[in-house]
Amino acid sequence: MMMDAIVGSTSIDRLSGQRFSTADLPKKDRLEWLKEVIGREYANVEITPPKKGELFNEMSIYPWQQLRLSTIRSHAISLERLSPEPSSDNQDCYFAVMLCSGNYKLEQAGREVFLKAGEMTFYDATRPHRISIPQSFSKVLVSIPRSLLKQTIRNVDDLTATKISPTSGLPAITTNFIQTTVQQLSSLKQSEFNSLSEQLLNMFTLTLSGTETAQLQSNTKHRRLLLTRVKQQIMTQLFDPDLDANVIASRIGISKRYLNNLFHEEETSLMGFVLDHRMAECRKQLLNIMQQEKTISEIAFQAGFNNMSHFSRVFKSYFGHSPREYRQLYLNK
Repeated sequence: MMMDAIVGSTSIDRLSGQRFSTADLPKKDRLEWLKEVIGREYANVEITPPKKGELFNEMSIYPWQQLRLSTIRSHAISLERLSPEPSSDNQDCYFAVMLCSGNYKLEQAGREVFLKAGEMTFYDATRPHRISIPQSFSKVLVSIPRSLLKQTIRNVDDLTATKISPTSGLPAITTNFIQTTVQQLSSLKQSEFNSLSEQLLNMFTLTLSGTETAQLQSNTKHRRLLLTRVKQQIMTQLFDPDLDANVIASRIGISKRYLNNLFHEEETSLMGFVLDHRMAECRKQLLNIMQQEKTISEIAFQAGFNNMSHFSRVFKSYFGHSPREYRQLYLNK
């Protein structure tokens, strides 16, 4: 059931913040309530509570000009993104995450990143992702509207689920800025707090820009390996009549959009690749002496075609002859 948004939440007078905590609810209501709150404020997710101990999660959310800043404490938990489309403006964002304590694993677009305290990453809230946190933790999350990053970082989607380590330079400055801001929340006036929003955004985008070249080189290799994995998966299901982008994306663990982009870079499409290989296999079977007893209809149906007329037209567009003509020409040689 959907829980009343007022239950389990309290106002934070300073900085117009809002606090949400499972501690304010009966244990039997906490899971459903937390799913509803996270779905409304961040992303639609499935929640796996800890195997041991009780479910606990506390969020304090502060509007921050165009951004939002959240401080979060929680027991062990796992989250998995559900529908690919945002259901509110709050979800049409990238989330920058700085881990304060504990350990954190994020998976998105075939990449995975493991964080320790002080390290950062970011992800697209609208795309499939998994977050696994095996023990109690705390983190700071900054919600950044999609348009703000898209207009400054050209290949921003290739940088999600990558680690930003605060060892030196801009990453160190950015993480220290976030830590100090959070530590001083109780001392800041609203106008002072608001003035820091643009500074944080500038620092974060500069940090991403500084790592973009090296990361893109790494991601180019990653995309090649991922594409190889996708193609291998396709070949194991080549004749499955239900094979489509949704099935493949689910098996590989990436979004349909990202999957299609992989093939776009090869100047083809996912289903174009599937059809090319299906037709090549059909041609091979038509000419295979050991399979001469197979009818053309059997070959077509095995290849996922349910309509013989359609199969014949497609085959002729590929090889210049109908399947029957093609087999006959081969036998007459």
